[in-house]
Amino acid sequence: MTALVRMRLAGFVQTGRAAAPLLAALVVLSTLYGGGQAQAGEAYGVSAAILFAVLAWQTKILLDVEPDVQRRLGRVALGAARETAAGLVAALVAGLPVILVALILPWLVGGVTTPGEGDPALAQGIALGVWAHLLLLLPAVALGALSSRAVSAQTARGLAILVGGVVLAIVLGLKQSPAPWLAPPLMTAARDTVGGADAAAVLVTTGWGLAWAVLAVAGYAALRRDRP
Repeated sequence: MTALVRMRLAGFVQTGRAAAPLLAALVVLSTLYGGGQAQAGEAYGVSAAILFAVLAWQTKILLDVEPDVQRRLGRVALGAARETAAGLVAALVAGLPVILVALILPWLVGGVTTPGEGDPALAQGIALGVWAHLLLLLPAVALGALSSRAVSAQTARGLAILVGGVVLAIVLGLKQSPAPWLAPPLMTAARDTVGGADAAAVLVTTGWGLAWAVLAVAGYAALRRDRP
């Protein structure tokens, strides 16, 4: 399975497809931080919410770059479960450099200011920011996988799943939403980061994000089994 992960990552990078989501993240985040300084928690909270869409899109690109015949050969050689897992692991690994860039960029462009009186400590803001980025990576990969060609079969359908999932996560993440648990905790994680959430809130949001990601991955695996 390790060889298949490496092969998918190599194909993603060597074909140049890795550049598009990374450049998109740089442009959007540079524009965001260029608007003025913010505390670390606030900056990272917005960054994590923005990167959710970018990481989901990146996952779709990574999974779609592999030819269908090659994917079928992988399923024959490794089995459906390990072949599916290899794609998800590759997408998770590919997302880490993007997150690292997002964590470093605000310091390079002067987008972070020191906390004022009554504001969360700098270390707390940074820790919550790292947590939010890593937590939202999991449902982002799951959404991107659900929109991949292996499931959707058609480009337009895959894009509809991707865009619809991101919009749904934003809409259901609003405070007045009656059923926020139907979507990943995109806006909740951002609010927790901005507001300096305590350990209990972090645990609840983490459990919510992990549960949503697990269910989405289970749906992805089930749909993949129904397709050659």
